[in-house]
Amino acid sequence: MLQEHAKIVDFIATADGITGRKKMQKMIYILKKLGVPFQEKYEFHIYGPYSEELTARVEELCDMGFLSEELEDKGSYVQYKYAVTKEGADFRGTLKESILDSPEVAGKLNGKSSRFLELTATLLYFDHMEREEQIEKLHIVKAKLNFTPDEIEEAYGFIAELRQ
Repeated sequence: MLQEHAKIVDFIATADGITGRKKMQKMIYILKKLGVPFQEKYEFHIYGPYSEELTARVEELCDMGFLSEELEDKGSYVQYKYAVTKEGADFRGTLKESILDSPEVAGKLNGKSSRFLELTATLLYFDHMEREEQIEKLHIVKAKLNFTPDEIEEAYGFIAELRQ
């Protein structure tokens, strides 16, 4: 059971910390869709794919002292920053090897905005559809975000890059 917790700690450590709950949700979802063995179940939610299981595990990891959660008041909202603690680094050692074959992937994902990751994760959520249908569905479920054709093409390019 704690192996799944250790995978999350490993990923956050590899990413050198993550700023934003939504961002973490999308990063892990994208990796899961690319075959990284995260076990959390996802459903489509307001901001795209979302896992209650992941939220619960992150809270547990904070309660156990393996992750630190820092709140930053941004005026109209609060942003959360997650980092691995010393105890978390020790706990991470329970994994035989890192969850990621290529640690650079964590940096690539972490370097993207939450908006871009939401777009990418949403496209991946509908990856069982033809490309035109995916884009149509994206414009329906994410109409308020007004994703441009250039942003969509960039997301498809990013997915292709991650799959290599």
